[in-house]
Amino acid sequence: MPELVKLYIRHVIIGFALAGVFVGALLWMNVANLWHLVSTSNIGWIAVAMLFFGHGIVFAGVQFAITIMRMGEDEGPTRGKPAPVATNIPVRVEATAHKRP
Repeated sequence: MPELVKLYIRHVIIGFALAGVFVGALLWMNVANLWHLVSTSNIGWIAVAMLFFGHGIVFAGVQFAITIMRMGEDEGPTRGKPAPVATNIPVRVEATAHKRP
């Protein structure tokens, strides 16, 4: 199996695990009275499954995207002028004043 496919599968599993933790936290904290709605309905498990798979797809996509974007080479800043280097060496500057007419 190619390395990219292994990477994708690994991060999809991580994303779905994070989604499971997230949906579990939603139900445990009873956000928007969700636990009551799910536990008192005879088809509440469908709502939990939809929450899990919906969040799993999003979390897996984000997890894989972050991994792919972090694979790029860090070339450093490529724009702008270099920052000036501060030194403690005094420089003599001649002050001249022009006479006003």
